Amino acid sequence: MPLKSYGVLAGRAVERRREGSTDTPHYQLHLTDDAGVSYRVAVNVLSQQAPSELLYHADEDFRHPLTALLPRTAGGWTALASAPGGAALDFVRGNLFDPAAMRALPPDVPGVDNDLADKFDHYVERAVADPAAIVYAFGERWGPEPRTRDKVFGFLPGNGVHDIHMNQGNSRRFRGDDGVWQDGGLLLSFPGESRWVAIFLAFQSQSWHTDDVTGHALDEVPSRPGPGEEPVRIVAALVNPAGPGPGGETVTLLNASPAPVDLDGWRLADRRGNALPLPAGALAPGAVLAVPVGEPFALDDGGGTITLLDAAGLRVHGVSYTSAQGRREGWTLTF
Repeated sequence: MPLKSYGVLAGRAVERRREGSTDTPHYQLHLTDDAGVSYRVAVNVLSQQAPSELLYHADEDFRHPLTALLPRTAGGWTALASAPGGAALDFVRGNLFDPAAMRALPPDVPGVDNDLADKFDHYVERAVADPAAIVYAFGERWGPEPRTRDKVFGFLPGNGVHDIHMNQGNSRRFRGDDGVWQDGGLLLSFPGESRWVAIFLAFQSQSWHTDDVTGHALDEVPSRPGPGEEPVRIVAALVNPAGPGPGGETVTLLNASPAPVDLDGWRLADRRGNALPLPAGALAPGAVLAVPVGEPFALDDGGGTITLLDAAGLRVHGVSYTSAQGRREGWTLTF
């Protein structure tokens, strides 16, 4: 079954603790909310299943429509519906980052800037030093535990969030944790810099082709795409055409491969999962196709995502755009 209590914790970073000598090491983060309640965020840095090193990606200038849906204060815990259109994370469907950009890193080894703990320190220490910074931890809630002190930081009651990683496409051993729109992650807001930093983690044993309902792996091989392997890509979109009234939006595709690609059964999906079938036929090598947008598929001016799915329903490519980009009337966005 999916996670029992999924949501996001918004708090201010107080301290951190590196763990490198236990069987299941974590990077431990102490957050407090505006009411003074303490929470521990337990971030996995080593997998129990080989290959043990986690996949890591950090975006130091994260721009995505979900940031507009998050509270601007350290308000503590907010439960999230595991569904498209809201602030829930989904590494496969949310177009948060390019999976090919992830790199495997050890949890904590001698040296400078060469392991997961070093990478976390780089951003977390900035957040601790900045009283305006807010950390958003997506995952599963535990507590509060009124009679139990936190085992790492000692505050009472024990309280926190874990599963700060991809939570779908698991191997059979951890299949019970699978679900869609319930992935974990860390977002850090630095208002003084008008900047968001996003950190995403996944296990190498997880699959990137998952069922849209259960989140279970659709194949036995964790098929994470490599850089530039998508045969057809979304390269542009006219989100906000000039002039009054609806209509005129388009999404432009490019066949970057050296062979024709049959688009029969392919479709686009918007942020809420609405589908737009593509015109039947083959797209020649190097050719582009401007697809007119029609209901129920929609390109929201306030920011959104566009996902390209093949005839089997598997994600081929995806992009996102913010409200600032969507408000530019008459401009074609390029990705």
